[in-house]
Amino acid sequence: MKHALPTSLAALRGAGKAGIARVLTALETQANDPGLVALLDAAFAAEGGASLGLTGPPGVGKSCLTQALIKAYRAQGQTVAIVAVDPSSSRTGGALLGDRTRIDTDPEDDGVFMRSMAARGALGGLAEVSFPAIVLLRALYDIVIVETVGVGQSEIEVAARTDGVIFCAQPGSGDALQYMKAGVMETPQVILVTKGDMGVLAERTAADLKGALSLDGRGDAVSVQTVSAVTGAGIAGAMDLIDTRIVAPANSQSGWQNRLAQGESWLTSRLSAEFGRAGLSMVRNQILQTETPFSRDRALQLRLKRALEAGWSGENPG
Repeated sequence: MKHALPTSLAALRGAGKAGIARVLTALETQANDPGLVALLDAAFAAEGGASLGLTGPPGVGKSCLTQALIKAYRAQGQTVAIVAVDPSSSRTGGALLGDRTRIDTDPEDDGVFMRSMAARGALGGLAEVSFPAIVLLRALYDIVIVETVGVGQSEIEVAARTDGVIFCAQPGSGDALQYMKAGVMETPQVILVTKGDMGVLAERTAADLKGALSLDGRGDAVSVQTVSAVTGAGIAGAMDLIDTRIVAPANSQSGWQNRLAQGESWLTSRLSAEFGRAGLSMVRNQILQTETPFSRDRALQLRLKRALEAGWSGENPG
């Protein structure tokens, strides 16, 4: 039996995890459905939680840290959603790892929702559908953690799609110069040195990072904290930094401007991927920050498709 999709945020909240999962699936299969677009418009405009981009090299301990953060946020009574962006299967195109293999939570806890999403070849580590999913979950949960597939372009991409970036650094992974070369200083608001139970090595890495930040001129804009998902050391301090650097600004006027910029960036990327540079140039002046990106996306896609069809048939698209 096919279930109808919720038509409002209130209905979606009442539909529980199963209803949210169905809507997220619909984002991939019927993205231009008018009812779904209206739901995304409402979610984009809603006062909701904050989205945190969690990035760092494979093996740094992002999933263990995510689990520790879930536990700590739930202890405070806050609700948490996780979007785990995994490498794509070359055979199915789906998520290769799956969040449930790495993050253990209580399935009966309605205050926690997890979703694996395949990167689908996205160079920045975030598939196109990730942003609508983040917007939807942000309207439903207090904290949305977006865990990316690795390091590189992922910091830049996740910075353009979330309210703030948390970079996870591996103890002993390089000195200040290496961090500068890797470009990891450019985007995060918070840097967490994981595996803090390694002691001196973790503390030395934190010192290297602080040195790199001072050289880069971002020492006042980025906070560094050593954490251990094993012992729990530093988790409370990390949450305080996240609240100060990311959550509080997200709920301010500047945070709303940042979210408008997120929508503009996503819409520009989506139209460029679908219609190329020539198509994007036809509608660039209509990509405005003052409108929700989702209804705008649908309208501009319909216009560009009509233009393509008219051009293919030799007609004047008008």
